[in-house]
Amino acid sequence: MNTDIRIAVIGLGYVGLPLARLFATQFPVVGFDINEARVQELQSGIDSTLEVDDETLQKVLVSSPTGQKGLYCTSHVADIANCNYYIVTVPTPVDKNNRPNLVPLYKSSETVGSVLKKGDIVIYESTVYPGVTEEECVPVLEKVSGLQFNVDFFAGYSPERINPGDKEHTVEKILKITSGSTPEIGQKVNALYQSVITAGTHLASSIKVAEAAKVIENSQRDINIAFVNELAKIFNILDIDTTAVLKAAGTKWNFLPFKPGLVGGHCIGVDPYYLAQKAQEKGYHPEIILAGRRLNDSMGEYVASQVVKLMIKKGVTINGANLLLLGITFKENCPDVRNTKIVDVVKALEDYGIQVTIFDPWANPAEVKHEYGLTMINEVPNATFDAVVLGVAHTEFKDLDIHSLRKAPSVLYDVKGVLGNGVDGRL
Repeated sequence: MNTDIRIAVIGLGYVGLPLARLFATQFPVVGFDINEARVQELQSGIDSTLEVDDETLQKVLVSSPTGQKGLYCTSHVADIANCNYYIVTVPTPVDKNNRPNLVPLYKSSETVGSVLKKGDIVIYESTVYPGVTEEECVPVLEKVSGLQFNVDFFAGYSPERINPGDKEHTVEKILKITSGSTPEIGQKVNALYQSVITAGTHLASSIKVAEAAKVIENSQRDINIAFVNELAKIFNILDIDTTAVLKAAGTKWNFLPFKPGLVGGHCIGVDPYYLAQKAQEKGYHPEIILAGRRLNDSMGEYVASQVVKLMIKKGVTINGANLLLLGITFKENCPDVRNTKIVDVVKALEDYGIQVTIFDPWANPAEVKHEYGLTMINEVPNATFDAVVLGVAHTEFKDLDIHSLRKAPSVLYDVKGVLGNGVDGRL
């Protein structure tokens, strides 16, 4: 590896911070984010996303971008001007119509373009449809910098594989796909990641191949989960225990162990729309991908309807009923509330006239209020409820005395299938 490597990581969220921290063990790294509060928090040695523990973060922090190995976090563009590798890790969400929103990529490309120099390499990690790096981002870099692609500067793509909240499969332990805009740059990008990724790397033949590989990873999971969600609906009608069926089928060596559930988050619930959009631009309507998305997006209302049916059967008055919802993050033991489908459950329950109390020890109430306009609490409520719904399998909920929170009569519904006996229904 060239020892004159200075890395800028653009975006210090769930993807960018762990990567920046890892690279900072070997190279000078400047972490850039437009959120000044986030930058101040990180530079003080605290990560509210809990992806990097405070002690580990503090070990790599430096007080200024001096060129020595370590991580310096900033919101000032001038601080990244001396870097020669720029790694973009901003989010790629969809809008209210499920169309790809590339604005964060455009804005970050403008930022990088404003400091881009001859010989620099820009690597994108954000999940996109095939072609975004070279057809959408590179033109922005060229326009802002005045430099020519593959002559003055180069590009690469190495899709993120971060699993928020997972302390076992951390960034260095997950095999990394790499690619470059020329064969030589591909080798350089690959060598850069090889220097810190202990699990190894896979150098793809082109940037588009790497982009496509990433977007189908989560599309495949989405379709598989949609299949078992449909099975759950069918077996519920037939009065068959879905969990028992999956357990029995799982005795076959090649049966895939997927479970029904709410599909949210910033990857599985979003990425298929990116691939579908590109396909539709080329005149192909993707039937299976979009069918899986429709089914998974319907599961919030389905869960609410099942809870209401159980309440009616038990003689609980629906309009004005009080319901306790356990969890609002998109997955267990993680504070991430981006694109959480628990919100769909809340809205559907409220449409029935039910008053919902949200309790989640992991989520940030201010963030939930800002993102969804919902009020939540971090402490166990001192009350009893007409229904309790376990929406997220946080470890704390498994030890919670849920029955002390129930009225008589009341309903206990388990979305995640982790509670034992005593539940009235589960997905």
